[in-house]
Amino acid sequence: MNFFEHQAKARSSSTRMVVLFALAAGGIVLAVDLAVLVLLGTQVEGVGGIAVLLFIATVGTLLVIGLGSMYRMASLRGGGESVALQMGATEVPANTADFQLRRLRNVVEEIAIASGVPVPKLYVMEHEAAINAFAAGYSPSDAAIAVTRGALDRLNRNELQGVIAHEFSHILNGDMRLNIRLMGTLFGIMMLSIIGQRVLIYGRGGGKNGGAILGVALVALIVGSIGAFFGRMIKAGVSRQRELLADASAVQFTRQTEGLAGALKKIGGLHEGSQLTDKAKAEEVSHMLFGEGLSMSGLFATHPPLVERIRLLDPSFNEQQLQQLATRWMAAPPDGMQEDLALGLAAAPPPLPPLAREISVTPPMIVAQVGLPAEDDYRRADSIAQSLAPELRQLAAQREGVMPLLLGLLVDDNPAIAANQRIEVAARLGEAIATQAWSLRTQQLASLHPMLRLPLASLAFPVLRLRPRLELDAFLAAVHAMVHADGKVSLFEYCLGKLLEVQVRESLDPARYARFGRRKPGNVKQEFATLLAVVAQSGNDDPTTAQHAYLSGLQRVLPRDHLPYAPPPEGVLALESVWEGLDALDPLAKQVMVEAITAAISHDGRVSVTESELLRTICGVLHCPLPAMLERG
Repeated sequence: MNFFEHQAKARSSSTRMVVLFALAAGGIVLAVDLAVLVLLGTQVEGVGGIAVLLFIATVGTLLVIGLGSMYRMASLRGGGESVALQMGATEVPANTADFQLRRLRNVVEEIAIASGVPVPKLYVMEHEAAINAFAAGYSPSDAAIAVTRGALDRLNRNELQGVIAHEFSHILNGDMRLNIRLMGTLFGIMMLSIIGQRVLIYGRGGGKNGGAILGVALVALIVGSIGAFFGRMIKAGVSRQRELLADASAVQFTRQTEGLAGALKKIGGLHEGSQLTDKAKAEEVSHMLFGEGLSMSGLFATHPPLVERIRLLDPSFNEQQLQQLATRWMAAPPDGMQEDLALGLAAAPPPLPPLAREISVTPPMIVAQVGLPAEDDYRRADSIAQSLAPELRQLAAQREGVMPLLLGLLVDDNPAIAANQRIEVAARLGEAIATQAWSLRTQQLASLHPMLRLPLASLAFPVLRLRPRLELDAFLAAVHAMVHADGKVSLFEYCLGKLLEVQVRESLDPARYARFGRRKPGNVKQEFATLLAVVAQSGNDDPTTAQHAYLSGLQRVLPRDHLPYAPPPEGVLALESVWEGLDALDPLAKQVMVEAITAAISHDGRVSVTESELLRTICGVLHCPLPAMLERG
């Protein structure tokens, strides 16, 4: 199953969740109506009176469920950060000096670079000694990954890498968006149970009416248990199979099973396991955790049995071995940092390819890589991370340095255009930021390898989105002005500016931009024609060759349509009209779109390093993240 099939499956799961929610709500309404009829039916005269009573009970119950879901969804509008903070997690600073946290950040940054997505926000659940983790958010732009202190203490680097790769699978495959919506939806159907619990706890001193109040609370608790039952069933049904898929994706990514299997063995062999101490919070996020957050089994288990997960990674493993590990670790618990020392250093990563190098790719080959990085992507990401100058990485982690750094990437090579860009930046953000951005461009960024530009932006993004909203609005205005300073803006500079704009907008209001598209290629013909014409024109100086590239891409996506090659006179700026329509394509239509873009760029069967980065940027804008390495082997 590739990235686009995962996305399509996540969309169908979202639809199924809505249907199950409706059935659960209907079951709760019927139970409430029955309870009202039994308790109050004898006090009402006539069929009409009973009908009014049942109508009031039904509407009241639906209001409680609906308002509960709306309230919870509103509290989660902040995306992944909201979930992490509500779980009591602490954010990991970008420039942390703590060695354990630095190890975590390095692993996450390398996997983000390899995946072609922004580095997510990082959090640690400091008071949790169990081994667990989760990824939350509506999209990669607002994603957050949280790990427990137990995971940092007990897991070695390979095991931590396996857990983080598992969580990145949820980020890439659309699971994360479904998970956060599931939290909001299920809160509504559990509202009656929550109300009943609260009244029973706090309503014991109700005076004359205390007995009646407690009776109503008891009924609410009993009826609400139906909601709890359905909620756990829905979470278990949605979550279990996706955990196995995430395990498989993590293995595909890291190309080794020992890390992930080792983490699961430590969960089974240590007393703390994966169960969180705050049971109420663990209940709500149980479907998005790496391991079981509560002691659930059978129909209510949100994860497959632990031994089953381990055996899929290590077929020779059995429960007796788990008992042996538990006995050994009871005497001497594992220490992840000490295990790192015993493992030694990894082999040196391969060098970055020269700018003049060309690679051979095919559209199906690129489609297979979207959202599914492999082991060579991880090694390439290591090369990229080590190739970035320490000064640039330091700026990417500083609040005051991140804006000049990103703006410096967008400075045009043409001095006249660059002069106009500087005026626009100074007017919006001040002369100091403009001076620093142009100084960085001259001294370090102008000679930066093309494969380092997007990863550098990815590393800087978590710090950028911490800035106040007004500053981010001014920054986006400056970016927009830079890419529109002259009609001769390069396609890469335009796309990088657009990618920054998309990611910042989504991080500011993640719930607003979270959606699964439903459009088909036939609904966006002109958008396809414009995008392919711009791509073909930018990569070929000869009009005839450009036309062939355009037709090669069009044949992939609209083979029965005859749309003539007509490069837009405004050039790259014509793309402003295509993004919304193309991003709204359904997942399987996006697969065809990526094939079409690849065919246009590689119509001669060869792709340069610069062209490959252009392809990655366009795919990033359209939420189809490409790994760092297009070539294989």
